[in-house]
Amino acid sequence: MGWGPDRWRFYRLVGRAAGRSLRRAAVRATSRPSGLTRLRPTGLVIAPQDLRTSDATIAADIYAGLFVFAGRALATGGRSPFDFAPPSPEWGEQLYGFGWLRHLRAAESALSRSNARAFVQDFMAGRGDRDLAERPAVVARRLISLLSQSPLVLEGADHAFYQAFLRQIGRCTHALDRALRRGILPGDRLLAAVALAYAGLCCEGFDPVLRRGTRLLHRELTRQILPDGGHRSRDPGFAKDLLLDLLPLRQSFLSRDIAPPEALLNAVDRMLPLLRLLRHGDASLGHHNGMGATAADQLATLLVYDGALARPLMHAPHSGYSRLEGGGGTLVVADVGPAPPPAFSARAGAGCLSFELSCGPQRLVVNCGMPATGEELRELARTTAAHSTACLADSSSCRFLGMKQAGLIHPLAAWLKARMGSIVVRGPGEVTVERGTDAAGVDVLAARHDGYAPVLGLLHERRWRLHPDGALLEGHDGFVRASGAHEAKVRREPVEAAIRFHLHPSVRASREGRGVRLAGAGAPWLFEADEIDPVIEESVFFAALNGARRTEQIVLHLTVGDGTRVAWRFRRLAG
Repeated sequence: MGWGPDRWRFYRLVGRAAGRSLRRAAVRATSRPSGLTRLRPTGLVIAPQDLRTSDATIAADIYAGLFVFAGRALATGGRSPFDFAPPSPEWGEQLYGFGWLRHLRAAESALSRSNARAFVQDFMAGRGDRDLAERPAVVARRLISLLSQSPLVLEGADHAFYQAFLRQIGRCTHALDRALRRGILPGDRLLAAVALAYAGLCCEGFDPVLRRGTRLLHRELTRQILPDGGHRSRDPGFAKDLLLDLLPLRQSFLSRDIAPPEALLNAVDRMLPLLRLLRHGDASLGHHNGMGATAADQLATLLVYDGALARPLMHAPHSGYSRLEGGGGTLVVADVGPAPPPAFSARAGAGCLSFELSCGPQRLVVNCGMPATGEELRELARTTAAHSTACLADSSSCRFLGMKQAGLIHPLAAWLKARMGSIVVRGPGEVTVERGTDAAGVDVLAARHDGYAPVLGLLHERRWRLHPDGALLEGHDGFVRASGAHEAKVRREPVEAAIRFHLHPSVRASREGRGVRLAGAGAPWLFEADEIDPVIEESVFFAALNGARRTEQIVLHLTVGDGTRVAWRFRRLAG
């Protein structure tokens, strides 16, 4: 498949990336070392709190030489984990990020302190995959982790180790400063700013680092956090992890008797209600735009800061998410937003107008979610077919750079992908959304997107009606011919389509007449569609805590053209 209407978008992205590369080369060739390069911390003042949950049983696995990160396990047989090639890039990022030190701290023993110190010593001695370890996001995570876990690592340490530890803090700080001056992707830039602010607050003699980190933090939060509290990537997982860093950072400013930046306070206040919008009754976040498994205890920790009685945001127009609530704990969370900008889209999915349905703690309809590791699986998880929405011509509503499923073979694609990841080259750009209550008192959400317009010439419309008692969700999908610029450039013949409803692995689906009965932990539900017999097909749920799980999906197969309409409904049955 050729580039077609995406050719000029692709060339513009290549041109911008080439310009950034030239500017970075110019900086390397002409710039003098930053003033931060000459700085060395002279001591540690505070250790920030780590809000991520720790587990002493994981410390026992580490003692036994078993390291389990990102869905992969490595048994070291008594050797250092830094002596082995990482089983996956994601595994390596977690190892070199050192966030796992918190589990050793939870063990509260002399052995755990000694182990932690030995692991840090191994890394400081230069062992391991340095290319992976020096990625800016990994360096930032390592800096935050070492500062947070410094009481664990330094208790009982001698003076020589303490000085080596301070030098490691300095090296991380200098590496981030260099990366920022040469130019890195926005998400990494924000994380680097957070890490520099931590370093400036925690270390003696780092006042210039604090000033630079605070200045960058203010700028990046202002640029990247949307007015409704979402991040520009639209990734709930990125927002959750960012909050787990920002809340202790806010407290660290206060502990040093320094006023936190206004942008930090505003970001925290806006982001917490958005997480509530995306939260289901089982305490997990919706699986949209890169979100995988949710550590429910982390989410519960964050929402404590928002107040136990706080109400969720119901509609986030800038982030592109909307929520409908009914009686009995019935909840719909829908993706009604456009594709994020290319620089923020390396994890975004082609799930526009997808939704998830839950009833209390029972998840019913889901998206497949993002797996913890595996490039091919992650590519599959980002396609439209992996979301509970309409998929036209067995293609996605977004076009991704360098994906096998997208058939992109341009010789420059690999070069651009190496710098920016599998970004969205083209996706829904205009998404119209309407919310309201109809004459019968039923909450209605309606949206339309143009993701298929450039190639297929069709717009996809979807409407949800959730009745007040929560016992009936009515849906309506429609397809209309695009007008304007796309009209003369695309084919006009009918298109094969599949409207998918992926089911949570805890749900059992069976035929009941012309419908599908859904049975799980709660009350059963019945799915029906007008004029189309639904079929039950195999699916996979990538976002389970214990790895990918087999599940099922309800699919409506049909041929669509201008004016095609199909209605469907989920009805809760008695006990």
